[in-house]
Amino acid sequence: MEYRIQVTEKLQHIETISAASGTEAVELVRQSYKEEKIVLSSEHFSDVAFAVEHQKVQAYYKSPNHDFVLAHGDCFELLRAFDFKFDMIFADPPYFLSNGGISLQSGKVVCVDKGSWDKGKSQADMMSFNREWLRLCRDKLKDNGTIWISGTYHNIFSVANCLTELGYKILNVITWQKTNPPANISCRFFTYSTEFVIWARKMQKVPHKFNYELMKRLNDGKQMTDVWRMPAIGRWEKTCGKHPTQKPLRLLVRMILASTMRATGYSIPSAAAPRRG
Repeated sequence: MEYRIQVTEKLQHIETISAASGTEAVELVRQSYKEEKIVLSSEHFSDVAFAVEHQKVQAYYKSPNHDFVLAHGDCFELLRAFDFKFDMIFADPPYFLSNGGISLQSGKVVCVDKGSWDKGKSQADMMSFNREWLRLCRDKLKDNGTIWISGTYHNIFSVANCLTELGYKILNVITWQKTNPPANISCRFFTYSTEFVIWARKMQKVPHKFNYELMKRLNDGKQMTDVWRMPAIGRWEKTCGKHPTQKPLRLLVRMILASTMRATGYSIPSAAAPRRG
């Protein structure tokens, strides 16, 4: 990625002038400057600043009617580049569990390591990482916007603590109960069959959007609970490629239907991790 760096030099000069007020004094000096009676040169240099010039998000893919944009890059940079705010964000941050563990997949024992971005961190490093991307997400949410964050026990408690620190209000902690979890090959503890999804809003006292009646209709006329039973991704969802932390489409659809209205904007800044999305 190419960057445009803005270099700003600061020149400083003190001019003494008699006037009836501070406002008048400023106007007199401004006029003298325009008439080049006051000329600044290198001897008045006081400071210099360097900053990345605002970059517009470059679309990796854009739908024909421009209602969907896919951006590829470091989410810590991409989030800063958006010049508008979202109604909803879904984030799938690193779980930090790629530490040599094994699992059963299609009848074969496989390593669960996802990549260097998912390697375990110290508690301090994990908190620092989660705090930063959650701060960036909060900056890009509308005041009545909400965020959904998936995770397991490896990272979800750190995420919850950071949400509270940053001023979010946690609304629910959804338990996603997988109907087809991988087998427990060690037989030394209960089978892992769940993940968690935290739903939080940006502001403590600004009301959020919740399509209660729609969720009730989708649940056979009963109030939908915070336990969602649905399978992991099916084979058809892998036809365009397979990602090690891919989430089922129905999970994302339910979140979007629950917390947005039609023709609203939502972001999925981390298809694998905020550093990779």
